[in-house]
Amino acid sequence: MHNLLADYLPLLIFIGVSLVIGLALLIAPFVVAYSQPDAEKLSAYECGFNAFDDARMKFDIRFYLVAILFIIFDLEVAFLFPWATAFKEVGVFGFWSMMAFLAVLTVGFVYEWRKGALEWD
Repeated sequence: MHNLLADYLPLLIFIGVSLVIGLALLIAPFVVAYSQPDAEKLSAYECGFNAFDDARMKFDIRFYLVAILFIIFDLEVAFLFPWATAFKEVGVFGFWSMMAFLAVLTVGFVYEWRKGALEWD
């Protein structure tokens, strides 16, 4: 029984320390926070422009275009991580397949750049 408790002692210490740190991080903002915020600090803001009246206001289509392009290119680049971890196992065919994939990605990026989709005026 004593041996079993000695085996779990590091786990209990870890749980105890993590609870103390977690509670400290939850309580610290209330203790340290500045208690007299100014009007600028309390004002609503989003995306760097002033708040507007209607939440159903139309946004510029370029905002959505940049967001969609980011998602597309970000997801395509995410395919590089599993390929890089299994680089030795995929062989020559896997290497050239990824080069073709990156070529298509580069052509798409250059096309969007030339069309001005990445410009924000």
